[in-house]
Amino acid sequence: MTVRMDKRFAAVKAEGRPALVTYFMGGDPDFDTSLGIMKALPGAGSDIIELGMPFSDPMADGPAVQMAGQRALKGGQTLSKTLDLAARFRETDNDTPIVMMGYYNPIYVYGVDKFLDDAIAAGIDGLIVVDLPPEMDDELCIPALAKGINFIRLATPTTDDKRLPTVLKNTSGFVYYVSMNGITGSALPDPSLIAGAVKRIKGHTDLPVCVGFGVKTADHAKAIGASADGVVVGTAIVQQIAGSLTKDGKAGPDTVASVVTLVRGLATGVRAARLVAAE
Repeated sequence: MTVRMDKRFAAVKAEGRPALVTYFMGGDPDFDTSLGIMKALPGAGSDIIELGMPFSDPMADGPAVQMAGQRALKGGQTLSKTLDLAARFRETDNDTPIVMMGYYNPIYVYGVDKFLDDAIAAGIDGLIVVDLPPEMDDELCIPALAKGINFIRLATPTTDDKRLPTVLKNTSGFVYYVSMNGITGSALPDPSLIAGAVKRIKGHTDLPVCVGFGVKTADHAKAIGASADGVVVGTAIVQQIAGSLTKDGKAGPDTVASVVTLVRGLATGVRAARLVAAE
């Protein structure tokens, strides 16, 4: 599982650019539309896919992602169906890394060992579980690593040099730098501050550092990508999906196409980021 992630970062590095990491909520607004979005992402320019696991109490998510989770749950999405999304995607794409992102409770209820075995069978490459700190690594992180699944940790502006080694100890795949404090979907932070933070994190690890929170446009992606190994976009995609829905919350005729258009633009920004970095 780790091989796919390493190969992808090596490939984008060879191109002299950061990776575009795209997040969407599994099952939003329904399984089939969600699968259509997932299948369309690589062709639109996404390098790594973050697949959201809907949860009823997403404390770290902003309103847009919370609403996406509610729509998915209302549509009958479960953790099992989210794994099935990945498995269906893998039928036609064996190269794009998939990272499942969410909270520990659904995994705990599902059963850690069963979840990890099913995740491997579905072609999952990594996990981001936002409410499991390093002090709880024995719960999921260590078992995941033992089975060859990357466990990706979040660092924030308040993760100081004393805390970083603890955060990074069992991190693999990449480090997700949350470029501001607060909930997802906030405003874009100062790119110069991000550059300094990425440099500081790289002083503690050889892993790629991907930066997220607030990236909504090609210009944002270009600015952030100038100093990062990857640019993570989530809220903008989730908002794009929401804006394409009918009044009763169903998928519209342009739901998948509108996401493709947005991601293509973001991919253009990421691919221009090397020009900034070279100046």
